[in-house]
Amino acid sequence: MEEYRILAPTAILGYGFPLSSFKEGMKRRPHLIAVDAGSTDPGPYYLGAGVSFTQRRAVKRDLAIILKAAIDEGILVTIGTAGGSGGQPHLRWNLEIITEVAAEEDLEFILAIINAEIEPEQVYLRWKEGKTFTLEPGPELTEDHLKNTLRIVAQMGVEPLIEALNAGAQVILAGRAYDPAVFAAPAIRAGFPRGLAIHLGKILECAAIAATPGSGSDCLFGRLQADCFEVEPLNPIRRCTTLSVAAHTLYEKSDPYLLPGPGGLLDLQETSFEQIDERVVRVRGSKFKEISPYRVKLEGVRRIGYRTVSIAGIRDPLLINALDQVISEVKARVSDNFQQERLVYFLDFKIYGKNGVMGALEPSPIPNSHELGILIEAVAATQELADTVCGFARSTMLHYGYEGRVSTAGNLAFPYSPSDFQTGEVFTFSLYHLLEVNDPRELFPYEIQKIKGRGLSG
Repeated sequence: MEEYRILAPTAILGYGFPLSSFKEGMKRRPHLIAVDAGSTDPGPYYLGAGVSFTQRRAVKRDLAIILKAAIDEGILVTIGTAGGSGGQPHLRWNLEIITEVAAEEDLEFILAIINAEIEPEQVYLRWKEGKTFTLEPGPELTEDHLKNTLRIVAQMGVEPLIEALNAGAQVILAGRAYDPAVFAAPAIRAGFPRGLAIHLGKILECAAIAATPGSGSDCLFGRLQADCFEVEPLNPIRRCTTLSVAAHTLYEKSDPYLLPGPGGLLDLQETSFEQIDERVVRVRGSKFKEISPYRVKLEGVRRIGYRTVSIAGIRDPLLINALDQVISEVKARVSDNFQQERLVYFLDFKIYGKNGVMGALEPSPIPNSHELGILIEAVAATQELADTVCGFARSTMLHYGYEGRVSTAGNLAFPYSPSDFQTGEVFTFSLYHLLEVNDPRELFPYEIQKIKGRGLSG
C-alpha cells in the first residue's frame, strides 16, 4: 500500500460536522474514519460521575452518519476515549448508541470493545511494587490518594487497538486512549512509520482546528505515505497552512520537539512543514523513539463533596472599589457564624470583569468596568452543608455595609430566582501519574461482538 487515507470528521464525537464536508472526505476513498470521543479538558467530574460531557442526541447523529457510510463502503472505524472519559460506564453508554444506530440503519459488522478502566486495588499493588511514577509538577502518589479514588482509567497506546484489528474488528470502541492512537494504529498495522502515523494522528485528532479558520466541528483529511503525510480541510472556506499545522503540533505540549506518549516520544527535531498548495500542507521527518520500560498514564478521581453556587452582579462603584475588603469580611463573618459547629467547607468568590478567569495570575487586577459579575461557590461534605454556606455567604454579602453605601435594599443583582443552584457532586483528580507495564496490552482487555442490525450477539 503506497498511501493510507484517514478521514477525521470532528474534533470530538458529538461536536458535529457539515454533511457536505463529510461527503467530500468520502469521495477521497478513506481507509479509516477515526474520531476521538473525549478529553480531560472538561475536568474530573465526568470521569467520577460516569457520564458524558457531550449530549446523546448529538453523538448519535454523528455516529449514524459515520457508521452507515463506513459499513456500506467497507471502511474501518475507530473511536477513542468513548463517552468522553473512557471508563466502563462511558463504554456502555456509547455501545448502547452504536447498537441503536445499527438497528435503525440495519448495519452488520464486527465490533471490538476495549476496556481501559482499572480497579484501584490493582494500582495499589503496582504502587507498592514501585511501578508508579509522578508526572511533574504533580504530587507524588500516596496511599491516601489511592484509598479515596473512585475510578481510574489508563491511557492506551496503539498496541491494544492493533490487537483488536488483528482479531477481525471492523469497528473499534475504545476506552481511554492516547488521542492520536485511534488514527495511528491502523496505519502502523498497515506498515507505515510509527512517528509519521502518530504525528498525523496528533493533527487529525482535533479535525479542522488545525486549519484556518479553525473549527472543532468540521472535517480534516490525512494522507500518509512512507516518508511524509499531507493534511487537507474538506470545507472550501478553510485551508491548512504551515503555521496552522505547526501550531497545532504544539497544542497542549510543554516541549516543542519531544512529545511524550505511551511507550515513547514523538521526536520532531527534524520535522519540516511544506505548503503544497493553497489548502494542503505536507509534513516530513517525524520520528518515534521507544522508551523502555513501557509506561502509560493513569487518570483517577475522588469525590471531595457537593457544590452550590450563586450568581449575581454589582454596579455600585463604591462597592467595586472596596470589593476585596468586603469579600474578606464576608468570609470572616461566615466563619464566625459557624465556628461552634466546626463546619468544614470551601468558599470562593470569582469576580468576572476583575480576575474571574485568571485569579491571582491576572496581570491587570484593577477593574475598569462599571459593573462586575460575581460567582459565589461553596463546597462541603454534603449538599445541605454546601447550600447552607453558599446561602449564608450570599445573604451576608447582599446586605453587607461598606463605607459610603447609599442603598440599603441590597448590594447584589440576581438574574435568577432561586438565586442559588445545586450542582451536585464535586470531584478532583487524585491520580495523574505514570504506570510501568510489562506489556502495552495488559491493562486493556477487549471483547468482540457481532452487531446484527436488530441486535447483537457475543
